[in-house]
Amino acid sequence: MIRKVTLIPADLSDTTSLLEAVTVTQPHEIYNLAAQSFVGSSFDQPLFTTEVDGSGATRFLEIIRHLDKNIKYYQASTSELYGATTKVPQDENTPFMPNSPYAAAKLYSFHMTRMYRRAYGLFTCNGILFNHESPLRGLEFVTRKITNSVAKIKLGLQKELSLGNLHTKRDWGFAPEFVRVMWLMMQHHHPDDYVVATGETHTVKEFTEEAFAAAGLNWKDFVKTDPRLQRPLDVTHLCGNAKKAEQVLGWKPEVTFKRLVQIMVHADLDRWQRYQRGEVFPWDAPNYSHEMDIISRTVSREGRAAPTGIRGLLERLRIR
Repeated sequence: MIRKVTLIPADLSDTTSLLEAVTVTQPHEIYNLAAQSFVGSSFDQPLFTTEVDGSGATRFLEIIRHLDKNIKYYQASTSELYGATTKVPQDENTPFMPNSPYAAAKLYSFHMTRMYRRAYGLFTCNGILFNHESPLRGLEFVTRKITNSVAKIKLGLQKELSLGNLHTKRDWGFAPEFVRVMWLMMQHHHPDDYVVATGETHTVKEFTEEAFAAAGLNWKDFVKTDPRLQRPLDVTHLCGNAKKAEQVLGWKPEVTFKRLVQIMVHADLDRWQRYQRGEVFPWDAPNYSHEMDIISRTVSREGRAAPTGIRGLLERLRIR
């Protein structure tokens, strides 16, 4: 069954707009997935990140407390909370040691979510999700940057890929599976906090190798490292223990690391092949300036080279 989705504008820094959205929709459940979600940008915009990622959750919680205490609330927490911890793997009892403004803001929202559960009896859950990827991942994240670049290199649209720290380790899972466990948390009779992870860790180098292999290429022929792409402070090793989610919610990940990378590479190959046939996917590439400067030039049916970059995009979008 296809159900209609109504979009309502709101801003996590604006309490009135959030109150309006909750009043109009009268929800049974609220999933707060909104954030300034890029760790690198949080160093450039620490106050904005604090306002949205930290205080935004409190605004939602206050609205629920005063408007309808029966509304269930899910807070998107993050494995970045563990930051500089040396304990591996990390579970619900591992001490948090945030290593970025993003993680610090998320730590505040995590504790506020727990506090409102204990102080006011609200049904609130924290999902401490480790990295979860899919073809919808933004291009500013290293995983999608890699798979998107691999696709373009395979099709002759890009010559090389520049990366920062290849040795950073992450626990990468498949986003649709992680979304399911969010829902399971909210359906359980008791609100609680859960780590969601695969329990496997892989380096950025391993992700890169698998991505190029999925396209039939050797990563060493195209990848170079650039120290300018490294963060002021990085989290070197994240690996989650999701035993609690397995025991209480009956959830286990199924998509393997290799399969995840293949899914993302093949999706990006499909996108760029469609682009070469004259289609446009404006939800993604036009949001980033470097993606607007398309290297290739397609040939029109009349035999002349078609314009590329912004001019080409505008011509493709022109209403005839």
